[in-house]
Amino acid sequence: MTAHVKNPAGAAFAESPDGLLVPTGHGRTLRTAAQEVTFKVTGEHSRVASSFEVVVPPGFDVGAHLHTRSEELFYVLEGELDVLAFEPRVRTRDDWRHWESPGGKRTVRAGPGTVIVVPPGCPHAFANRSGEPAKMFFQASPPPDHERYFEELLEILDAGGPPDHAAIAQLRARYDIEQLTPLRHDA
Repeated sequence: MTAHVKNPAGAAFAESPDGLLVPTGHGRTLRTAAQEVTFKVTGEHSRVASSFEVVVPPGFDVGAHLHTRSEELFYVLEGELDVLAFEPRVRTRDDWRHWESPGGKRTVRAGPGTVIVVPPGCPHAFANRSGEPAKMFFQASPPPDHERYFEELLEILDAGGPPDHAAIAQLRARYDIEQLTPLRHDA
């Protein structure tokens, strides 16, 4: 419970509330063959961002996409991911890994310690093209759209068989995600 006190001008404000501590291995985890997402900080605890730990299996490609309102941050913890975070000269519809920016930027193989910041409107993607799982910390602002999106996406991906691209397209449209290249999961 948060106590309210009055400042010298007479307005009420909350005393410092308790913080949130999520120990290693804790948080609500959603698992499918395509992804494992652990919710670390949700909109219930933060007005600024939702935070997740994501295990990306070999063969998973989120597909290039963009958001008009969301800002994202990715931090690679383990393994390697191919990543993109720029506007290409030409947006090809099949595969983003050969895209190049007007300034010469190309996709990067990101290892542990790599940080990727994606502002609203910037095309971005990640894929695990290695033979081992990769792990990343992922933060999306503002909350809780990505929380809901992950819940619904993992339900679709957990249905078995190849991803239902029509259902994923409808889901992404609801959550401000413009898909530029297909989501792929080569299990």
